Amino acid sequence: LRVQNKKLYLATFAAVLGPLSFGFVLGYSSPVIPELRKISDPKLRLDASQASWFGSVVTVGAAAGGILGSYLVDKVGRKLSLMLCSIPYVFGYVVIISAQNVWMLYSGRMLTGLASGITSLVVPVYISEVSHPKVRGMLGSCVQLMVVTGILGAYVAGITLKWRWLAVLCSFPSCIMLLFMSFMPETPRFLLNRNKRSEAIAALHFLRGPHADHEWECMQIEASVQEEGLNFSEFKNPSIYRPLLIGVALMFFQQVTGINAVMFYAETIFEDASFKDSRMASVVVGSIQVCFTAVGALIVDKTGRKMLLYISGIIMALSTALFGLYFKMVLPNRNNSSNPDVWFTLNSAPPGTESSMSWLAVVSLGLFVAGFALGWGPVPWLVISEIFPLSARGILSGACVLTNWVMAFLVTKEFDDFIGFLTSYGTFWLFAACCCLSVIFTAFYVPETKGQTLEQIEAYFRRS
Repeated sequence: LRVQNKKLYLATFAAVLGPLSFGFVLGYSSPVIPELRKISDPKLRLDASQASWFGSVVTVGAAAGGILGSYLVDKVGRKLSLMLCSIPYVFGYVVIISAQNVWMLYSGRMLTGLASGITSLVVPVYISEVSHPKVRGMLGSCVQLMVVTGILGAYVAGITLKWRWLAVLCSFPSCIMLLFMSFMPETPRFLLNRNKRSEAIAALHFLRGPHADHEWECMQIEASVQEEGLNFSEFKNPSIYRPLLIGVALMFFQQVTGINAVMFYAETIFEDASFKDSRMASVVVGSIQVCFTAVGALIVDKTGRKMLLYISGIIMALSTALFGLYFKMVLPNRNNSSNPDVWFTLNSAPPGTESSMSWLAVVSLGLFVAGFALGWGPVPWLVISEIFPLSARGILSGACVLTNWVMAFLVTKEFDDFIGFLTSYGTFWLFAACCCLSVIFTAFYVPETKGQTLEQIEAYFRRS
């Protein structure tokens, strides 16, 4: 068992260097945008609109990466897909490092976003297929743990490094992933789906150790392997459309529960609470994310997926409701509160109002980030890596990743319009309602996958 776990953990570590790179991509914009808005070179200086695009264009690239990844993961395999995605990571950072104008910055961000989209699809699939049921939840949750670790790493490094040198640093994890993955096996399920039985046995020997019953596990996987390919007529089958609808809904709820909105307000909230160093405040938020994601990873195989989604959704509903209360009490009247300029609305409040209530905003922020990190951050990615049948895993995962990144883009770009239409507090109360809906959806539709093999989960949907 010790040998088995060491080799399995080594394979998982090599794979999660991809999400670490993904985290660096997401975290890169936070320390860099303020620097690029003040830079002396007019060709590289960002105005407010350009800064918004610099942050959000990653989601456009990631949506395209989700589509490309769904093709690659089934055609060339999980291992080679991960190795290939290191190319746009590195090339994207090279473009940013050598940037002479804003469009080169956009192009570099788009390429790193493309790689992030592929990574967010392939890594959960790879880990779920090499893991055994007792630790699959913990190892699958390491995907989100490494994402938030990468974000925190970018925040911390951004305190001392200039934007070009930070890009150099951010390119390292993907290079190391390329090196490590070259020594790791392809997943046994993919190999058996390609009728490469001897290679699948060798992969199981590496992952489970020499004393495990490789033949038994191989036969279990073979029993569920279907013919390659997926016809559109098969989407009428509940074993296809039910997990697809569950996966798409999980990705939808992950974004509409307000994570991007809350992070959008984070810097302002810390300023109101007399945290004058906004970069250090970002590090605090990143640290909370890492700690609670780690807690979630450690307990997910004991508590189960659904229980973490319940707890997380309730905490987020409570914290977004408190956010709404904060803005309702701080902002002086409805007309001002519908102004989408956060700085204007907070500064137009009566003197002393925001400072006396700032504790409520800081508590709400910490509570929300902790709640999201505990459940709705990692668990949807874990569940979609478990519930799809092998024959359709690539295309169905691609649909979920595309949903996630399209929703992330819409929430990021259209957030100001929501505030203008619903007011600040109305928007956060809407997020609270979405959090409540996410809990209800989990209760009625999300299956508990704790302790089950991927073949047992697939059989459950076939029986339904």
